[in-house]
Amino acid sequence: MRLLLPMPGNETMAAALAMRTPAELGSLETRRFPDRESYVRIVSDVGGREVDLVCTLARPDEQFLSLVFAANTARDLGAKSVRLIAPYLAYMRQDKRFKDGEAISSVHFARLLSETFDGLVTIDPHLHRRRDLGEIFTIPTRVEHAAPLLADWIKDNVELPLVIGPDAESEQWVSAVAQQANAPHIVLTKQRFGDRQVEIAMPDMARWRGRRPVLIDDIISSGRTMIEAARQLRDQGLTKPFCLAVHPMFAEESYAELLALSERVVSTDTVPHVSNAVSVVGLLA
Repeated sequence: MRLLLPMPGNETMAAALAMRTPAELGSLETRRFPDRESYVRIVSDVGGREVDLVCTLARPDEQFLSLVFAANTARDLGAKSVRLIAPYLAYMRQDKRFKDGEAISSVHFARLLSETFDGLVTIDPHLHRRRDLGEIFTIPTRVEHAAPLLADWIKDNVELPLVIGPDAESEQWVSAVAQQANAPHIVLTKQRFGDRQVEIAMPDMARWRGRRPVLIDDIISSGRTMIEAARQLRDQGLTKPFCLAVHPMFAEESYAELLALSERVVSTDTVPHVSNAVSVVGLLA
């Protein structure tokens, strides 16, 4: 029987997966030594078993070494295989060298994970210039998509929705959500000038005033894209939008700022957050 081992903060997700699959829920122990180095101990018997480590990789720098130690320890203790279930996969954003000397971190991170694990399962990785994870990973990868879940949430909770995507790159994804939600959609034009500075070009929205705007994106991090779009909708006299995202990262005060401009902020549970309202457990199971 497959064994699920949750890293700290992933216990709820792992327990839900264990309820939906034949896998057994195991446990491990982690803590910090006084000098902040990581201590890892696997409590469950992993000998001869297929092991899945469950670890969403939001804020990866705080947890990556413990994750690697847990994977290598499972292998040392005789695990048949060690796979990673990462509902959110970090470090996919930097996929080219924009300035001389920059690290192409997506490639380096993929190499580290490929050296540590026998396989990877994730939800909607943040890919722009790459078509799939196989371009940078050397292990089997499985990608699931949350768009149908968000579409179902819109159908169940929003009357006369208008689905709005933040930029041209979101067109294919947003159109699929809109189609499944039986709603029209539009896509905005976005220019990014830095991590926290974006410019949104929104058309005249007068024709859509009978619709309820639903802003949708794969990741909300700084929140500037959603916040600026919500402000422009308000300035054009539309009702407060619903704001939906797959991965709720929400740096600093971005959640509170977006919430003040929104009817509701909704996310999936790939990253634990107060806005979680859509479960991806079924996709991962």
